[in-house]
Amino acid sequence: MNGYERYTRIMKGEQVDYLPRTPILMQYAAEYIGSDYAAFASDYRILTKSNVECAKEFGFDQLSCISDPYRETQGFGSTIEYVKDGPPRSSHPLAETKDLSVISKPDPTRSDRMRDRINAVDAYRRDFQGEYSILGWIEGPAAEAADLRGVITFLIDLLDDDVFAGELMDLCVDVGIAFARAQIEAGVDTVGMGDAIASQIDPRTYERLIQPREKRIVKAIHNMGALAKLHICGNITHLLPGISDLGVDIIDVDHMVSMAAVREAVGREVAISGNMDPVSVVMDGTPDEIRKAIADVYAEVGNPYIVNAGCEIPARTPVENLRALCEPVPYES
Repeated sequence: MNGYERYTRIMKGEQVDYLPRTPILMQYAAEYIGSDYAAFASDYRILTKSNVECAKEFGFDQLSCISDPYRETQGFGSTIEYVKDGPPRSSHPLAETKDLSVISKPDPTRSDRMRDRINAVDAYRRDFQGEYSILGWIEGPAAEAADLRGVITFLIDLLDDDVFAGELMDLCVDVGIAFARAQIEAGVDTVGMGDAIASQIDPRTYERLIQPREKRIVKAIHNMGALAKLHICGNITHLLPGISDLGVDIIDVDHMVSMAAVREAVGREVAISGNMDPVSVVMDGTPDEIRKAIADVYAEVGNPYIVNAGCEIPARTPVENLRALCEPVPYES
């Protein structure tokens, strides 16, 4: 059973030989092949080469297009600064204005950084379709709005101008759906949606302003024939009632969230991924501690479960620790 078969079968509720492994690698992957984060984020050839090399070496089941949150933002008109030892930095095109006419509406096939991600999907599809799952990525409505306005400014918008915040997020939803469509047409089987800022928002505001827009994206992804994955960094315990109604296929869970609470909220139809602490467990722990953490999480959450840390694997993670995270874990029916 190869990675694609293992991943797609567990998503159908079928028994597999062992649990899929889908760790998120960015700076780690770039440095593993002797490159750096700036090259990884700016050139799809480095991104795909580094992910493929790590997938083969460590035994992943999925090839990822994730690099940073500013693909769509650059299409809207931001200026990007690439950093060798960290993620790119971006300006905020709407930091000083609420006039939506001052930004461009990105075309995923023409905007440089969005096109670069589509090129990554094309490269994966040509060589590995049917061998590995291929993960595309978009920003969620709140995350992209925060990228355009700045985090603090957008949080204030939610409090004192929710009409504008809604209009801005609607624009972000439209662009996110178009970007998802382009990646699905290029060959991804799953689209991840990162909406990290949502963890900092109260449940009432989330359910009123953000969740319905995330749900629109999830529905669009499903209508286009792909699986939808939700990734919200941080503590999402207070958002679980709203998340439970999103209809996602997979949810990434960070280390400060109870996996039992997530399973109770989303039921048995959603695959749960996570949630070992990337630093204290995966980077600073021992291989035996990592194996135990995986076993404990699997025992708590049951099927369907996908092995992953709570978020990105830190660049300084020892090789033996990443090997331990990716060791085959037999499926238990």
